[in-house]
Amino acid sequence: MTKPIASLSLDLDNKWAYLKTHGDAGWDKYPTYLDLVVPRFLKVLHERKLKMTVFVVGQDAAREENFEALASISLAGHEIGNHSFNHEPWLHLYSQQELVSELAKTEEHLERVTGQCPIGFRGPGFSFCDQLCKILIYRGYQYDGSTFPTYLGPLARMYYFMSTRLTKEQRAERTHLFGKFSEGFRPLKPFEWDFAEGRLLEIPVTTMPLFRMPIHASYILSLAQFSRAVAMTYWRMALTMCRIAGVGPSLLLHPLDFMGSEDDPDLAFFPAMGCPAEPKVEIVAEMIDMMSHQFEVLPMKDHAAALKSALAHTSSVNETNARVRRR
Repeated sequence: MTKPIASLSLDLDNKWAYLKTHGDAGWDKYPTYLDLVVPRFLKVLHERKLKMTVFVVGQDAAREENFEALASISLAGHEIGNHSFNHEPWLHLYSQQELVSELAKTEEHLERVTGQCPIGFRGPGFSFCDQLCKILIYRGYQYDGSTFPTYLGPLARMYYFMSTRLTKEQRAERTHLFGKFSEGFRPLKPFEWDFAEGRLLEIPVTTMPLFRMPIHASYILSLAQFSRAVAMTYWRMALTMCRIAGVGPSLLLHPLDFMGSEDDPDLAFFPAMGCPAEPKVEIVAEMIDMMSHQFEVLPMKDHAAALKSALAHTSSVNETNARVRRR
């Protein structure tokens, strides 16, 4: 029996990007941990003979110290996606010219360093807007993965702000960080944005069907701080509900899911960063194993191709039925 399709992706947010969003000094020196974290997640995927999509920030691809780590991702056969150039989670405030620049500069550096020109995009902090989608269509992107259909965005933002010393202006920029309450009403299943410029496939970051609670790895790891058994039961329930609802989950990973307290004390403000790396990596690996047991786990480009094929087939069937009814 054929398994339903799911996808796996990782937003390769670097240390400087976390510090920048958090409003911490020193981010503009672009500190990096890519040499540490990239081999860790590549090892987990290699052991399972799986491929995934890694959304890379253009600024990292522009810096020579990151070339080897980023090239190794592509050499291992993983898809490279566009995660913006400056990793600012307020793309909705950008002008059209700024959005084009973000995409174009990142494409240039990614193709030079990894050999891949991205066909998928995810906005930092799940930020996006209609204008961005239209530009993606114009630039030939096949899919976007920026929507995060949960009601908990404002709560996550409030928790995040409590750990920062942001200025009034910085808080204003981050007004929609992690999304608004209304994001919870967005579709959970993949869908197409439909504009005069064309159509763009959207693959949402999956949340739990019905309840719209987050199920990405960082959230599971946060639960595991209190009880690993509860965290894995929650994940198992999420997978079951996805099967019942007919949702092929798109699981999101982050670099800090593979790092622990011993790796970087500067990032202690991030949930679950008080835990050692080894048990965190074990939990992420177990999550992937559980998903692989129920779903065929693919990079997002392959997930998108399968979805587009299904949509085209449905459209063809509908057109045929319409012709029959007109006779």
